[in-house]
Amino acid sequence: MGFFDLFRKKENLPPADLSRLGCDMHSHFIPGIDDGAKDMADALSLLRSMEELGYKKVITTPHVMSDGYRNTPAIILGGLEKLREAAKAANISLEIEAAAEYYFDFDLENKLKNQPLTFGKNHLLFEVSYMNAPEGLERFIFDAQTNGFKLIIAHPERYPFWYDDFSTYEKLKDKGVLFQLNINSLTGYYSIPTKRIAEQMIDKGMIDFLGTDCHHAGHINLMQQARKEKYLHKLLESGKLQNSTLL
Repeated sequence: MGFFDLFRKKENLPPADLSRLGCDMHSHFIPGIDDGAKDMADALSLLRSMEELGYKKVITTPHVMSDGYRNTPAIILGGLEKLREAAKAANISLEIEAAAEYYFDFDLENKLKNQPLTFGKNHLLFEVSYMNAPEGLERFIFDAQTNGFKLIIAHPERYPFWYDDFSTYEKLKDKGVLFQLNINSLTGYYSIPTKRIAEQMIDKGMIDFLGTDCHHAGHINLMQQARKEKYLHKLLESGKLQNSTLL
């Protein structure tokens, strides 16, 4: 990207209609169990915002990390029940489900042997480190798929170690891994290179799910900005997104 690309005149597009997605499948709304919603009031405010944006359903996905957020299905589902009760009392009509965002670490394969939280047709959302290219990923993909899981890699556009080797993304797609893009990646929020690689993936028709990855009100505000991004419009009109299959 050249220096003057930073100052390119943007097309004046109307806000994209996110209600076309129907369902969001990546967020952090269960309060107090990861780096998402801090308390129930915070969680309810975020859910109201999602409803106002046109979503009918959210599948919230707390972090599960062996060396960080040691959430179990029992912790997550217990938190989900409390969230549903509070949302009902607050007259929020969103359908709320929960799964998890599993971190690819030394213990993930063991977790997959003990009824991990999935959604849709046995879809499992996972992320990898932002710092280093993951070792053993191909074997994990093979083993997980052999055991019937349909893998979705969370925000592949946010892993900078793959930016200079786009073939890695193509290999993951060839192996049947589904891609979930963060809406706010299209604003440049994470970085300009992240925005550019996200746009490249959209151009190549590689994105299967669009997720908010919403943690806090700042992410909601950025989504309003993202709604005017040309590439969000392009992705919504591509016919390739599978979010609505989760309703």
